[in-house]
Amino acid sequence: MTNKQAFSKIRHNSRPQKPRQYGVTEIRGPYYNVMGERYLRDIMETMGEHVDIIKFAGGSFSLMPEDQLIQFINICHEYGVKVDTGGWMEYVLTQGIDAVDHYIDECKRVGFDIIEISTGFLTMPSDDIVRLTQRVQKAGLLAKPEIGIQFGSGGTNTAAQNEAAGLTDIDKAIETGKKCLAAGAYMLMIESEGITESVTNWRTDVVSKFAKELGTDKVMFEAADPNVFAWYIKNYGPEINLFVDHSQIVQLEGLRRGIWGNNELFGRVLTLDDGKND
Repeated sequence: MTNKQAFSKIRHNSRPQKPRQYGVTEIRGPYYNVMGERYLRDIMETMGEHVDIIKFAGGSFSLMPEDQLIQFINICHEYGVKVDTGGWMEYVLTQGIDAVDHYIDECKRVGFDIIEISTGFLTMPSDDIVRLTQRVQKAGLLAKPEIGIQFGSGGTNTAAQNEAAGLTDIDKAIETGKKCLAAGAYMLMIESEGITESVTNWRTDVVSKFAKELGTDKVMFEAADPNVFAWYIKNYGPEINLFVDHSQIVQLEGLRRGIWGNNELFGRVLTLDDGKND
């Protein structure tokens, strides 16, 4: 659903039409805030054109009445927005493979598009993650494996706690990511913990290595902090795939379009068309 935007004669960056293959914006759905039909429609009616995926967190969808969950998903689909489970898979995995099969079937039944395969609190062989990726894809859903460098990602650790836990092997994470993409994964999710979240200093070297080894078209970087997503756009351009909180849609899209920003980005973020309108 696309409507003509106001002030269309004022130049700004062009953006690909949905469904986008790059420059994808994923937003967090219900978790820190309750989000029902009216709240969701407000978001979609005003900014839905700038949203590609909405993601649940922490299994929050399992706390909703089923009819409300299905209605939520249907509204997203009205606006060309895919719906992602978030990383609840690792909780389901603790209950065995039958629970996993049930979970995948239920996700398909209620209308989810993407199942995230997270292992922030679990240690799993990369081949098992690949098999889960194939299992999700075979069910007709999009698999989005999570890779990262911090054990316990998705939690609430402080920088000191993360430093004490240590980092996982970056090369191993990259190897797992490559295997998952080869197995047909829709996209890879890069968690921010240990990189730009709960750290004393940002590990931009890790971002660079992920981008170099995996490319950026099939990688989604978590960047739920304005300074972080501004840094990504400054260094990787407006077509980097980013996951932010739903409260940050407008700020992020303003940076992507080059219409506003901080003193480093204001009016200086351009796409190859030199900033012409859609």
